[in-house]
Amino acid sequence: MTDQIDDRRARRNVWILVAAQAFLGAQMPMIFTIGGLAGQSLASNVCLATLPISLIVLGSMLSATPISAIMQKFGRRTGFFIGALGGAAGGTVGAYGLYLGSFPVFLAGSFLTGIYMSAQGFYRFAAADTASDAFRPKAISYVMAGGLVSAVIGPQLVKATSDAFVIPFVGTYLAVIAVNVLGSLLFFFIDIPKPPAPSADSPRGRTRWELITTPRIAVAVICGMVSYALMNLVMTSTPLAVVGCGYTKGNAADIVSAHVLAMFAPSFFTGHLIARFGVERIVALGLVILAGAGAVALHGVELENFFVALILLGLGWNFGFIGATSMLAGAHAPEERGRMQGLNDLLVFGGVTVASLASGGLMNCSGGSAVEGWTAVNMAMAPLLALAGAALIWLMLQPETRRR
Repeated sequence: MTDQIDDRRARRNVWILVAAQAFLGAQMPMIFTIGGLAGQSLASNVCLATLPISLIVLGSMLSATPISAIMQKFGRRTGFFIGALGGAAGGTVGAYGLYLGSFPVFLAGSFLTGIYMSAQGFYRFAAADTASDAFRPKAISYVMAGGLVSAVIGPQLVKATSDAFVIPFVGTYLAVIAVNVLGSLLFFFIDIPKPPAPSADSPRGRTRWELITTPRIAVAVICGMVSYALMNLVMTSTPLAVVGCGYTKGNAADIVSAHVLAMFAPSFFTGHLIARFGVERIVALGLVILAGAGAVALHGVELENFFVALILLGLGWNFGFIGATSMLAGAHAPEERGRMQGLNDLLVFGGVTVASLASGGLMNCSGGSAVEGWTAVNMAMAPLLALAGAALIWLMLQPETRRR
């Protein structure tokens, strides 16, 4: 009976978080669609075109631990409001940077946007806070499914706003401000209790080092890092590659939209698949699909290749990242939540920062054409996939008593 009561509240929270993922989350495909193109127009060196995306991820990485600590002390709602404030501030400064034609100011706005991206990353953990063990994987996957709506809203807002003003993309950043202001109202309705203040005799849990050296946690972090980093590496370069190969910004927006739809559409059943087949098998499937995305991208630069590769990239990310999140959520105690989740997102977004920065260099500075750059981006997936695959195989070969 307790599980039923808890899951009733958990389901209410899930719906609020789904709405937040859908509406507030729309700003991420918006910015990832135009960030590299805007950076390319402002940067003095085209190798730095994706630096705005890198600064978003860097801001997210550096914000992860403080926001996790704030949520541990003051509750999820406070952290989510801070995230929306960061998103609105990022949109404001980004628009001002475009108005001035200043790359450094535009980069400052990108860094502030990272605060929102970090807070959004905790939606999936918040979904698990009030859920029973049985409902937890489904709660996480349902919240991630909210990205389906953001995949439609974001690119369509880009099409409607990117050329709304004389200065390209200013309208998009103004729309980002509105999304954050309106979307933040959802958090007034969330019902997740603040974690109790620890007493002198409360369990303290493991240290960060003890947590990260636990086999199951270590492999979950590695697979989460690789899944997210590879998705970001390829997606960041996609608009540059599409436009560089002679297609339009509208084509790029449609491809990103298809990609983000593929990222979140499986979330309706990913949790069920995890419950039925086990989290390790679903993560492994994600890694295989990511490898397939790279193979399709390397096969050619026709428009259909871009679409199929980016759809596979989204599917692979979904299984790999949601699986890794579920693996991690079940591997630490409640008193370790803030410590472990902050550390996880610090490491994950650290890897994504490196990937997004490498993306621009590989795309624009690895040959004399967009085709050569796109090839370099997709070839770079191989060693990271090998690392994650080896880690997962190693975990599956361990006796159950040594996995935790």
